Amino acid sequence: MRALPLLLTLTLAPPALADSPAPATLTYGGENFRALAAESYRLAGLTGDFESWLAQAYAAAGLPLGQGGRSLTAALDARKAELAAAKGNERDRLARDTAAWAHRFIKKAVPNFSLERGFEFANMARAGERQCLLQSVVIAGLLQRAGLSAGLEMVWKSQSGQESNLGHVTSVLRLPSGAGDVQVDASEPEPFARHQGVLAWADGSYRFLAPSFAADGHITAYQRADNGEQVKTVAFLDLPYVRSQFNYYRGERAVGGVLGTGTGHSTAGGLKLSEKYLRAALRDNPNNALAASVLGTVLRKEGREAEARAQYLAAGQLYAAQGHTPQSVVANLKWARGQAAHNRGLLERLFGLATLPERR
Repeated sequence: MRALPLLLTLTLAPPALADSPAPATLTYGGENFRALAAESYRLAGLTGDFESWLAQAYAAAGLPLGQGGRSLTAALDARKAELAAAKGNERDRLARDTAAWAHRFIKKAVPNFSLERGFEFANMARAGERQCLLQSVVIAGLLQRAGLSAGLEMVWKSQSGQESNLGHVTSVLRLPSGAGDVQVDASEPEPFARHQGVLAWADGSYRFLAPSFAADGHITAYQRADNGEQVKTVAFLDLPYVRSQFNYYRGERAVGGVLGTGTGHSTAGGLKLSEKYLRAALRDNPNNALAASVLGTVLRKEGREAEARAQYLAAGQLYAAQGHTPQSVVANLKWARGQAAHNRGLLERLFGLATLPERR
């Protein structure tokens, strides 16, 4: 067998940078997993605990991991022991098999995809609803409980090459052999995806990256989106970023908020709620460019134009530092810099036309 190029080993090695934040520990049964779920339950006024619900969902799903007859935690711990005992290609095969099982399990146990509500643990439990962030956290948590290296990356370019303003999240498995990463996306019909653009921690910052894929779908290297250079180390998103994204979605999908969720239009109360959660997202992680950008849109919709311009410019600096500026952000920056089309600006001033919500 031909040896892997040195570049692969460097690219996919655990982060070694002194200033690199630790990838989020989201282990099912662990403190962080419980805290994220408990916060969601608290906001929803829901009693009980998510771990117990997920264990019951596993028992009812009829999709056992490995040998049947075990509880969810017992099955995951047994798979961890199997992985520890396996060697080489067999260990990678078992890791992929575990990720494929997690994909199938989540899609069966939580059948409904909901952009409006599916980011809350509480809604997964009481309504069977999921969304990209939450399903990715749960999958990563299950894989981590099985002893695997897994985490989250934002997606800015889909499998088909369509770009968005960080409009998606996927879980990612790092193969035990170090051969590469595998995207595990429950939004797709098959377990393993090939999204062409992601955001992760690389070379000392959050960066927009372009993965390179092997024939079997695993990622062999990541290149920076701004200059095409291959990066030496890539880390999954850290816990402050993950927390920030939960508050981001609470702001984005607030009833009557920036997207007009549930009402078809923005309301004063809804915009205040969007602002509240987007500011919370930025307290969690001030480098969340998406939250910074959409907060500018909230302020603009509220008629606070001077604040909106300043907020858009601050968001633009974050995107530039991270290596890519989405087209919706470019348009907002033109407006913030006074370069928006004269006729549109005149119509907005004369007739108070609502600006369209930022497309992600």
